[in-house]
Amino acid sequence: MGVRSLLFCFFFLYTFFLELFVAKAGLGVNWGTRATHPLPGGIVVKLLKDNGFDKVKLFEPDPDALKALGNSGIQVMVGIPNEFLLPLSNSVQAAVDWVRQNVSTYISRYGVDIRCVAVGNEPFLKTYKGAFQQTTFPALQNIQAALIKAGLGRQVKVTVPLNADVYQTDTNLPSGGDFRSDIHSLMISIIKFLSLNACPLTINIYPFLSLYADSHFPIDYAFFSGSASPIVDGPISYTNVFEANYDTLIWALEKNGFSSIPVIIGEVGWPTDGDPNANINYARRFNQGLVDRIIQGQGSPKRANPPEIFIFGLIDEDNKSIDPGNFERHWGLFNYDGTVKYQLNMNMKGGGQGGLVPAKGVKYMARQWCVMKPEASLSDPQLGQSISYACSNADCTSLGYGSSCGRLDARSNASYAFNMYYQTANQQKGSCEFNNLAATTTRDPSQDSCKFEIMIDIGKHEAPPRRSPSPPSLSSSTKIHNNNNNIVMVILIWIAGCCWWCRWCII
Repeated sequence: MGVRSLLFCFFFLYTFFLELFVAKAGLGVNWGTRATHPLPGGIVVKLLKDNGFDKVKLFEPDPDALKALGNSGIQVMVGIPNEFLLPLSNSVQAAVDWVRQNVSTYISRYGVDIRCVAVGNEPFLKTYKGAFQQTTFPALQNIQAALIKAGLGRQVKVTVPLNADVYQTDTNLPSGGDFRSDIHSLMISIIKFLSLNACPLTINIYPFLSLYADSHFPIDYAFFSGSASPIVDGPISYTNVFEANYDTLIWALEKNGFSSIPVIIGEVGWPTDGDPNANINYARRFNQGLVDRIIQGQGSPKRANPPEIFIFGLIDEDNKSIDPGNFERHWGLFNYDGTVKYQLNMNMKGGGQGGLVPAKGVKYMARQWCVMKPEASLSDPQLGQSISYACSNADCTSLGYGSSCGRLDARSNASYAFNMYYQTANQQKGSCEFNNLAATTTRDPSQDSCKFEIMIDIGKHEAPPRRSPSPPSLSSSTKIHNNNNNIVMVILIWIAGCCWWCRWCII
C-alpha cells in the first residue's frame, strides 16, 4: 500500500511538472497595427489576456501598444522595420539611440517585459532582390552592441525574422535542406552570431502560401489532420507541410554545424478572406491544429522539443500592403474591431472548452451606411471612376473573386465600395456623395457572408488617465528571479505535502 502511494505521489508530481511546462510554453501572437481605425492599446491588451496570450510580437515600436503592454505580464518581441536597417547598419550610435528610445525607456519607465528585438522583417525575400542583404547583419550587430551597452544584453535577445525561402531542398525532401546559395555565407554568419550570443533564429512558415502559389498543391497536406498522402524521407513520413518545412530548416542547420540553436516560428497562420482558399473553415481547421500542437508541446520528427510559436495574427489590418495578395488584410483571429471570427478551443490544460472571447469596451460610429441610390443608373459614366476612387482609399479586398463579398450584384458591389470609403472617412459630411450616386441609409445592407462594416469611433475612446509618479518598480531580472522563486516555492510545497502523505501511507 505504501509503495502504491509513493508511485501515486510521483505520478502527481509528473503531471504537475507537465502542466507547469505547458503553462510556461504559453501562446504567442503577432499584433499588427496597420489599420485605419486601430483598437486602443488598452483594449487590445485586455483582449490578449482574456484569451490566454502571454507573448506578443510587434512589427514596430508602436508607442500606444508598448505603453499598454506595461506591467501586463505579457512578454514582448519588438520589431525594427526594414527601412531602418540602413541607418542602424551605418552607426552604432544610431543603434544606441534606437535601443534607448524603443527598448530601455519602455522597460524602465513603463514596465514592459521586452524579451527580444527583431531586426528587420523577412529582409532576404527574393522579391526584395537583395535590397537588404548588405545592411541586415551590420544592423543586427549594432543593435546587439547597443543592448549590451544599455545593460540589457542578457535580458533582451536579438533575432532576424526570416521567410522560409532562405532555405530550400534540391531533393524535394527535408533531408536535402540547405540555405539558398546566393545568401549561404551570409546566413551562416548571422546564425553563428546569434548562436554565440545565445539568441534564437526566427523563421516564418506559411502553409497557406504553398496552396496559394500552386493550384495543384494537395489541400490536406496544408493541414494537421494526418489524412494527406505522406512524403517519405528515409524513416520519416510527413503528412503536413508545416513539419516538412520546419525540418528542412533543421536539416540545413545541422549540415552547417548548428544543430542546437533555438528556433522561433515568428509567423504562422491562415487568412479568412481575399482568396478562395482564404476562408473561415480553412482558417479554423488550420489554426485549431496549430493551437493543439502548442498546447500539447508537440515538436517535429527532427526536433522533438517544440519551437516557440507566434500565431499570425491577432486582428485584421485594413491598411496593410496587398502586394502579396488581397488576403494580406485578413490574417486576424479577430475582426478589425476585436469581434471573434470563429471559435477555437484555446484551453491550455486540455480540459473543457476555452473558446475565444471578443474585445470589450469598443465604441462605434453611428449606425448608418453609404449605398448607391436606388434611382442611380448603373450605366452612369461616373460610376466606374467613383468605385475606383473609393477602393483606392479604402479596403475593398473582400470584393475579389472567391471572397466573402465576391458574389454581390453590380449595384451592391458599388454600395460596398462606397460604404468602405464612407466608414474609413469617419462618416464625414460629403464622404457619401460620389457624383450624386450615393446616399446614407440606416438599414443594414449586409448580405449573407458579406458584412457592410461600421468603423470604430476612435474619437470616443477615452484617453488613458494621467499616471501619478509610481514607486520604483522591480527590474525585469528581479521580477524573473521572484517568479522563479514563486515557482520553486510551489514545487517545494507540493513535494513536502506529497512526501508527508506518502510517509503516512507507508506507516
